[in-house]
Amino acid sequence: MKMERSKENNMKTYFITGAAGFIGSSLAERLLKEGYKVIGIDNFCDFYNPTIKENNVKELMNNENFKLYRKDIRDGQAIQEIFDSNNIDVVIHLAAMAGVRPSIENPILYQEVNCMGTQNILEEMKKHNITNLVMASSSSVYGNCKTVPFKEDMIVDFAISPYAATKKANEVMTHVYHKLSNFNVIMLRFFTVFGPKQRPDLAINKFTRFMLEDKEIPMFGDGTTSRDYTYIDDIVDGITKSIKYVENNNNVYEIINLGNSTPVTLKEMINTIAKVLNKEAKINQLPMQPGDVERTYADISKAKELIGYNPKTSFEKGIENFVEWYKINKKLYM
Repeated sequence: MKMERSKENNMKTYFITGAAGFIGSSLAERLLKEGYKVIGIDNFCDFYNPTIKENNVKELMNNENFKLYRKDIRDGQAIQEIFDSNNIDVVIHLAAMAGVRPSIENPILYQEVNCMGTQNILEEMKKHNITNLVMASSSSVYGNCKTVPFKEDMIVDFAISPYAATKKANEVMTHVYHKLSNFNVIMLRFFTVFGPKQRPDLAINKFTRFMLEDKEIPMFGDGTTSRDYTYIDDIVDGITKSIKYVENNNNVYEIINLGNSTPVTLKEMINTIAKVLNKEAKINQLPMQPGDVERTYADISKAKELIGYNPKTSFEKGIENFVEWYKINKKLYM
């Protein structure tokens, strides 16, 4: 059963999984600034240097309205204790093993974290009568769809990586809880999120580092593959608007694209970073990697209409912001 809220404390409480990650910590910062309580969970795994995540939450830890559990979503007992101990209003489930290429190397881990970990969250929500959920899906579910831009009503049964398959599985499973347990659910298909605090394994971070160190940049393919890069602040806006939507509406199950609807080719991305850094890019052209899609391109008309989503940050401006942040924090990545 859901805990009763004391009269002295009417502040809403949001539970963010993956709270020390790139998107999770950015969302936590926004929600705390807006005057809410945030409960977070993160396992600080070694997928990349945990010091980066420690830096992400360093300032958050000084906020009395932020509580962080250093636990793993695969640990059902730990998840139960968190739900038993906190009066949670909305769950924002962002924790996952990320990345297409690593999922091909270790598909069982991706299934355990992304599917079984999610099941633990859903079950505790059901037990505690918490019915509002905003969850991260991914543009990777579209695979190599030939029709662009990608619309939410397209058939997405043809994943080309284990990561994409787990995200599709989560969309299906949350629909079960919507139907059987009256959950209000928004599944957000994120399109290539970038900006300050971006993970070190992602191309923009990696290429910036390599250019500053005068190293060759590995370019997979001929540079014509494209991604719908979406700035972190716009993604956070989309998440907060989705939270409000599930709080203020009933019988909600929606899948929504959060993108910028402006694809950028790999060559254009490299050239933009080089321009902002005032450096010349040294290219090492390599074959396309298994699991990589040719392009992503979001139709965001549903997001605009349903939740009032309106991305404002251009790709070049986002790169400028990232580079400025990276130069201050580059020791984290050395």
